[in-house]
Amino acid sequence: MRLFAAMAASAVMMFATPALAQGKAPKAEAEPLKGVGAEDVNSVLPAVVPADPAETWVLDLSTGGRVLIRLRPDAAPKMVERVKTLTRSHFYDGLTFHRVVDDPYNMAQGGDPKGDGTGDSTMPNVPAEFSNLPHVRGTVAAARRGAPDNATPAQITEAQNSANSQFYIMMAPKLAFDHDYTVFGRVVSGMQWVDKIERGEPPANPTKIVHAYILSDNPPPYSNLPADAPKALPAGEVKATLPQ
Repeated sequence: MRLFAAMAASAVMMFATPALAQGKAPKAEAEPLKGVGAEDVNSVLPAVVPADPAETWVLDLSTGGRVLIRLRPDAAPKMVERVKTLTRSHFYDGLTFHRVVDDPYNMAQGGDPKGDGTGDSTMPNVPAEFSNLPHVRGTVAAARRGAPDNATPAQITEAQNSANSQFYIMMAPKLAFDHDYTVFGRVVSGMQWVDKIERGEPPANPTKIVHAYILSDNPPPYSNLPADAPKALPAGEVKATLPQ
């Protein structure tokens, strides 16, 4: 990803640190819902679009299970199309969650082929598709560059339009992120596997996306083995070797 020379020293911090990355003071957060814990937010604020296999992103994580994400082409059609294109080209298979932070950001970030927060796909950046969809537990949004301190309007616009392949999943609500990032989906199943993603910046043993699929493409059952991993042989059989 192209970075301003003056921004290189803080490149990793530019993804998914919304208000701070833009040189603005964070917005005040809404008062928490009374009597509602983070684990209950999905039941209070359910996804508002019906299930559609063609709009369901499947992530098989090395933490032990499958995550289903309801995509929102009604809110972010360009980003949804990008995710589908990259998924079907196997871009996400084997990539790690390179930045996983509890307070104050409460998110797990992945989708970088470099694994350090500075990389993206070779495709062009995706324009901003900001909406009113909130950053609640399970929200999935596009990471992007942040503008430098005292940024010009042109620099702010360029940063807003710099989403590409990286994304983050919210592990707890953070409404101060709203309206600054493209929300393109919501976890509807498997949030327990997201909760198990290894923490760190970067994690010592980062969690991987073993496989990514679109549900309408009829993915196989969950497997924690990468596609090119050696498969176990049936009992009693040994691997044949060719003569030298």
